[in-house]
Amino acid sequence: MSAAQTTTADLPPAKKTSAGAGTGSKGKPGKPARKGSGATPWLLLAPCMLIIALIMGYPLYRLVTLSFQSFGKKELWGFKDAEFVGLDNFTKILGDGVFWTVVLRTVVFAAGAVILTMVIGMLIALLLQKVSGLVKALISIALVASWGMPIIVATAVFKWLFDSGYGVLNYLLSQLPGVDMIGHNWFASGPQGLVVIMLLVVWGAVPFVVITLSAGLTQVPKELEEAARLDGAGAWGVFRHVTLPILKPIIVMLTTLSVIWDMGVFPQVFVMRNGNPEAEFQLLTTYSYQQAFVVNDYSGGSAIALVTVLLLLGVVAVYMRQMLKIGEVE
Repeated sequence: MSAAQTTTADLPPAKKTSAGAGTGSKGKPGKPARKGSGATPWLLLAPCMLIIALIMGYPLYRLVTLSFQSFGKKELWGFKDAEFVGLDNFTKILGDGVFWTVVLRTVVFAAGAVILTMVIGMLIALLLQKVSGLVKALISIALVASWGMPIIVATAVFKWLFDSGYGVLNYLLSQLPGVDMIGHNWFASGPQGLVVIMLLVVWGAVPFVVITLSAGLTQVPKELEEAARLDGAGAWGVFRHVTLPILKPIIVMLTTLSVIWDMGVFPQVFVMRNGNPEAEFQLLTTYSYQQAFVVNDYSGGSAIALVTVLLLLGVVAVYMRQMLKIGEVE
């Protein structure tokens, strides 16, 4: 008997396996077939989606219908039926130079607030990684306390800080050599006043960013940071090439949320200007409110609000695209 025959004779008979065994749903090895129904996630989301539909469904429906109607005081009190006017309300506001000025002011305001929030939040989060446990705990308590402060209370505090007659900031700045800020009115011009309101918005938004980024920084592998230092990278190099890529999903999420929140700022402007914001302080939210409840043009105010919603949906679309790209890379 030859060597080849001996080897063949000693081998046990091969076991027959069914087609596709050990393969995925399409016969690819290493990918087990998925179990469960595709409807399970929707069933889990159903209670939340139902609550959102009940709370936001009717207001959103009324917003859309009003924006396509002529609706003023007469229609509100029932003296006249609302008339369908098609796109007339949108044509009116889109052809108004004041509206585009407000849009530009809102975009600049939101961009400045988001940039300041993310930069300051990142710096504080990195600082918390370097301080002792006690200092970290004290800073965290202060952040949570400021985050939990009601907006109306925070606005009142900022009005006191920047008051022209007895504001603390004017007094402190006047202590500097050659500086006289006593009696300075920060709200005499729109840009200065909006900077003060921007600082108020940033002050309220930074704690959430710091807490979220601090949680993300705990997931950065120390081995990668040490390897980057051994390769000659400095602090900025480690942050840019190691920390930042790992935090990218969190940064994209926080930036998107900040844009949505800062473009929807209302109580800070409304309360800071005593319920009657001047023209140079108008943002999209306050402008929509003024058109609807001051001018009594409810359909025009609804059209402005709907345009604002569409702008925010554009921001959400960009966010979803970025997250999908990140998911594909990972």
